[in-house]
Amino acid sequence: MNRIIKKVAVLGSGVMGSRIACHFAGIGVQVLLLDIVPKDLPADAPAIAKNKIVNDALQATLKSNPSPVYDKSVIKRITTGNFDDNMKDIASYDWVIEVVVERLDIKQQVYEKVEQYRKPGTLITSNTSGIPINMLSEGRSDDFKKHFCGTHFFNPPRYLRLLEIIPTKDTDKEVVDFLMNYGDVFLGKTTVLAKDTPAFIANRIGVFGIMSIFNSMEKLGLTIDEVDALTGPVIGRPKSATFRTADVVGIDTLVNVAKGVAKNCPQDEASAIFNIPAWLETMVSNKWLGDKTGQGFFKKTTNTKGEKEILVLDLVSSNYIARSKPKFATLETAKPIDDLKTRLKALIAGKDKAGEFYRHFHYALFSYISHRIPEISDDLYRVDDAMMAGFGWEIGAFESWDVLGVQKTTEAMKAAGYTVAPWVDEMLAKGFTSFYKTENGKKLYYDIASHSYKNIPGTEAFIILDNYSDKIVWKNSNAALYDIGDDVVALQWNTKMNTIGSEVLEAVNKSIGIAEEKFKGLVIANDGANFSAGANVGMIFMFAVEQEYDELDMAIRLFQNTMMRVRYSGIPVVIAPHGLSLGGGCEMNLHADKVCAAAETYIGLVELGVGLIPGGGGTKEFVLRAADEMHEDEPETITLKNRFLTIATARVATSAAEAYQMGILRKGLDEVVINQNRRIAEAKRSVLELHESGYTTPVQRKDIKVLGRSALGALYAGINGMWRANYATEHDAFVARKLAYVMCGGDLSDQSLVSEQYLLDLEREAFLSLAGERKSLERIQGVLKTGKPVRN
Repeated sequence: MNRIIKKVAVLGSGVMGSRIACHFAGIGVQVLLLDIVPKDLPADAPAIAKNKIVNDALQATLKSNPSPVYDKSVIKRITTGNFDDNMKDIASYDWVIEVVVERLDIKQQVYEKVEQYRKPGTLITSNTSGIPINMLSEGRSDDFKKHFCGTHFFNPPRYLRLLEIIPTKDTDKEVVDFLMNYGDVFLGKTTVLAKDTPAFIANRIGVFGIMSIFNSMEKLGLTIDEVDALTGPVIGRPKSATFRTADVVGIDTLVNVAKGVAKNCPQDEASAIFNIPAWLETMVSNKWLGDKTGQGFFKKTTNTKGEKEILVLDLVSSNYIARSKPKFATLETAKPIDDLKTRLKALIAGKDKAGEFYRHFHYALFSYISHRIPEISDDLYRVDDAMMAGFGWEIGAFESWDVLGVQKTTEAMKAAGYTVAPWVDEMLAKGFTSFYKTENGKKLYYDIASHSYKNIPGTEAFIILDNYSDKIVWKNSNAALYDIGDDVVALQWNTKMNTIGSEVLEAVNKSIGIAEEKFKGLVIANDGANFSAGANVGMIFMFAVEQEYDELDMAIRLFQNTMMRVRYSGIPVVIAPHGLSLGGGCEMNLHADKVCAAAETYIGLVELGVGLIPGGGGTKEFVLRAADEMHEDEPETITLKNRFLTIATARVATSAAEAYQMGILRKGLDEVVINQNRRIAEAKRSVLELHESGYTTPVQRKDIKVLGRSALGALYAGINGMWRANYATEHDAFVARKLAYVMCGGDLSDQSLVSEQYLLDLEREAFLSLAGERKSLERIQGVLKTGKPVRN
């Protein structure tokens, strides 16, 4: 059956329902969002009164930060209504998603109404996280059961990429296959097929991990601050670590899931771990449930000086106390190690309390996941996919076990009193020493049933550059160029925050040269958390402080020339950004033949924040685009002013959709890829399309219209007004005037046509002069020390 989803009905407008509705609207689907009618309303009450609950919920969601939508304009695709008057409207909808309160009786009442109006063949799914899916469809018609299953989104749906698909024994295979594909391609999700077991996959493993940590911290005498220091980014987990995550999720939710597993999984060999500690029961009874009640493991308060601070709960006294900064020798040794896999080995080998914690933490986790196969999933890769997409783990648990060595770690686990499932021993006995391996750019997983390695289903459309380690064409200490097939190469670099320094610039130039000689085109992308946080400001600071202005001038010229090489190479260059793409990273995208951006791309020219202007061709490119956008029917300065303000306010797009509005992405040329895992494959496809269409090197522009003094005066006046109104500091205004000077083409008496090189020279001169300013250096130093610029 060829299903097309044009209209989706979401039943229930709470936190999850409203956000699910927003995510569907964000991908272009028409959404009907329904909820109950407020109590005690007369039958003839107006629609605005009947829809108060749903409308208030949607408005609250739209005000939340971070935003649940890529672009505020998509809200027009959401229609609200109520169960009494509008349930009949679902007859014309392609998919109905139930997101009402977690009570079986209420859900079944809703399904009874749904069945009255739903047309045969319509998808009907539940977002439940705690009720067995098979129980939900009891008593329904055969057609309902065939088209019914669980679709468990994680909150917030826009940002957490996991979507668990949980079929019942009656669900049609066509429905499951469709949802697995739709979630991947259209919703941008990592879709994981889960069995109908308590808490499914991610919450089952995730809550075990948290409860296991609670158990270990009591045995080792660790504090909340110490545990969060040990379980955050240092081991490839989110900054929220353990206890902050619990506060965000809701401590009552955590306790409910743990109690549900303890009650409904009597066969779980680690069921004792799910017993709720007395101090956690006390928190629940006190309504200390985390962010939703204003306090949990942490509490925001104001001190005697009127300053905001965050206190932490002392589990012994149940009092909130000042936070401490933990120190462990193992952490101090491991933190400088950039590569996570190498860092994990150092952490697990620690000789202090931290090392002991890491061993118990990993051994317990590895033991647990081994015993959950095949209970919650037949395939081990699904467990890793669920944890990475649902809980933000950088690598999965089975992959971590691989990193530490399966044979070696299994022996250590047994010596420490931990068990592994029999299939692990059987795997090792048959000579298979890892859960994953790579062949020909594809990641294979160990299939327990066949005792062999198999391709991970659905990943045929993905290109993961780390899987091409045997296909390296060229490399230096910070970057590698991979042959990704079909005569296309891909460049990836690996520096802190993927910043761009001399070795990265060398790699870009070398890669273009190799591609021009032997390949059809080049993709620039990476598998890290971000595309690039920009140029290496540490190098800029060093040159400026030591007054090595000739060296700095050469470095800027190299950056500019490299960006121009990206634009004017002999082969198509396509960039696939994701995450942060700031400053120099943004400038590289501005010069690409095409950009295939992940939907979650946060891109912008942020140099004004550190007292500089974009010096790698970004200012030039905005002037060029402004000139091309000028229309006879509007003042020419309007377009230039808008471009100027984007740079002057260091504005960053909060999504790829917003990057179009800001003029960073080009409509009709650049594209957005909803599923981040598909962007490199899309970029490769674009390279081949450009090549096959007869790609020719563009001609450098010499016809860029600049406005000179007429626009410069207007921009100066605006800057002065911002400064007088205290919206900008004196140094902000000083830097903004330098930017205005460049964007107007200098102090020209009249409008003129200039070349790209003319603008690059102006841009470089302004950058150099600002790098010598004390207040700019203070801002750069602030970023280097704290990650935030000084506002001076």
